[in-house]
Amino acid sequence: MTTNATPLSAGAPGPAGTAGPAGTAAVSRSSRSSRKAHKTARDWRGWKFMGPFALVFLFVFIVPLVYAIYTSFFQSRLVGGEVFVGWDNYARLMKDAQFWSGVGRVVQFTVIQVPIMLILAAAFALALDSLRLHGMRFFRVAVFLPYTIPAVVATLMWGFIYGSKYGLVGNINDLFGWNLDLLDHNVILLSLTNIVTWEFTGYNTIIFFAALTTIPRSLYEAAAIDGANEFRVIRAIKLPELKGSLVITIIFSIIGSFQLFNEPQILQAMVPGNTITTYFTPNMYAYNLSFLGGQANYAAALAIVMALLTMAVAYLVQWRSLRGQMK
Repeated sequence: MTTNATPLSAGAPGPAGTAGPAGTAAVSRSSRSSRKAHKTARDWRGWKFMGPFALVFLFVFIVPLVYAIYTSFFQSRLVGGEVFVGWDNYARLMKDAQFWSGVGRVVQFTVIQVPIMLILAAAFALALDSLRLHGMRFFRVAVFLPYTIPAVVATLMWGFIYGSKYGLVGNINDLFGWNLDLLDHNVILLSLTNIVTWEFTGYNTIIFFAALTTIPRSLYEAAAIDGANEFRVIRAIKLPELKGSLVITIIFSIIGSFQLFNEPQILQAMVPGNTITTYFTPNMYAYNLSFLGGQANYAAALAIVMALLTMAVAYLVQWRSLRGQMK
């Protein structure tokens, strides 16, 4: 008996329920389409998470920066209003003795204040990490507490302490017959150094202490077996571990020093005479130019130049650090 075999059609299922070539292609296209849709959805979810920060960053940082650059190329005149002047504001700034005196002052302040603050912060962090202090929790809070106090309040507090006629220094002068004046123009920079150091040492201490807590305890055990004393452990194990965090704190401290404003601005009303001028720091100079002098365009140029100087110094510190690590 002869049976006529009918060939499988292109879309008909096979003997074991398998699909033919066209069905396989359709399934493959459907799978690729599903993966593509899933991938697109995943990408959009990432943007949704990043979107709020991106919007805030755009309108709080990028837009003001672009506007400051734009307005720095104009001048506001009584006749004609806003007039485009090109690079005139920048050329004028390069010859401005008051601006450069402020820059020199913040550089001097940075050279004095930053090393003192970071040395104290490292010493406090090493003391906390030694686990030999009684009342460890109290010392952690006590070291960090000044950072939680607003700069305005801290400056007012220290201003009253420094007062030679009404503050603690005045009481000491009356008690011992001295004539100390920590608000004199010869020492005002050192007085500001003390205020800023008191404010931010605790913050840097926490950064150093966090770096020290990442050191494996097995290294300390090995050092103890080898007979290393505490100073040897600090020099050979702990200090090398602080190099990375030291670079970060140096960069942050330099940026903060170049932005010095709150402390001298608040202290200005508490010092005698013209000890703290309107151009004591570049930020104070820009503030007074913009809000008191009606020269917002020139102040914008000043702000851009200071930002470039700060970026250059921070980049130089980071570059030297990376170069040292590569050796």
